[in-house]
Amino acid sequence: MDRIDAMKVFVTAVEEGSLAAAARKLKRSPTAISRALGLLEERVGVELLHRTTRSLKLSEAGQRYVEVCRRVLVDLEEADIIAGGERSSPRGVLTISAPPILGEEVLRPILDKFLKQHSSVSVRLLMLDRFVNLVDERVDIALRIGNLTDSTHITTRIGGDVRRVVVASPDYLANRNAIREPGDLLQHDIIAFSNFGIGSWAFSPVGQGTIPRTVHFSPRHVVNSVRAAAASAAGGMGVTRLYSYHVAELVRDGALKIILSEYEPSALPVHLLTPQGRISVPKVRAFIDFAGPKLKAALAKIAAESGALAQIMPKIG
Repeated sequence: MDRIDAMKVFVTAVEEGSLAAAARKLKRSPTAISRALGLLEERVGVELLHRTTRSLKLSEAGQRYVEVCRRVLVDLEEADIIAGGERSSPRGVLTISAPPILGEEVLRPILDKFLKQHSSVSVRLLMLDRFVNLVDERVDIALRIGNLTDSTHITTRIGGDVRRVVVASPDYLANRNAIREPGDLLQHDIIAFSNFGIGSWAFSPVGQGTIPRTVHFSPRHVVNSVRAAAASAAGGMGVTRLYSYHVAELVRDGALKIILSEYEPSALPVHLLTPQGRISVPKVRAFIDFAGPKLKAALAKIAAESGALAQIMPKIG
């Protein structure tokens, strides 16, 4: 059996979780799948999978080997696309990952316009509140917030003004002790969004210091949903911290107020990431060229609105 085909079988079996599922996905018999895996293990000289009747588990060698196989298959796919003429005409399935709210409210409208211009491109949009391994999960482009530590991907910076804002409803603030500095939060009900820390929040250094100030608390309410945290805060249940774009509409409508803006950490950059080698694929290049300026403008508008609203809010207390 062809070695590349055996790699495809191996990767599919790992992703599907069983030989039977891989057989259905590849439209082959379970015997053929098992034979391909056996021949691949014989070729590399180690066991790649621990097989049971219901599931598969990667061996230590298999964990390393599956990552290599994925990279090889991605590179081959790119070579086939370029050889087939996609260099001049974007087409095929474009896989993009993004944080849920940013993906839904900012990226999705831009993506719709992109699809209208490129009828030969289809999109798979993954809106996930977790780190995505672009190579392992076969993602072409990731929209990511924060300072980057991985230099293996091609990055396109599209903004740097996503703030981590503390907000509460006007009614809550009017009926509780004043919040003038981060330490005052200890007297308040905290709604903690799990991705932002459920036991502490960091703020900018005090005075001429360089060490961020951290406030430790016991939250009244912990949620793993942005919408839930924002809704509870707007309902007067306490104080929460989210990204500025999470609460832009609620702040604009007066349901939430930004507080402690002078103590906010530095704004975070936003990038589009794509794996090495994928940037030359026309569907990827076309999307980055199309969406980059539009995403930058949308994020700049949100930053300007939230910044202006924070400045005009009266001091509480």
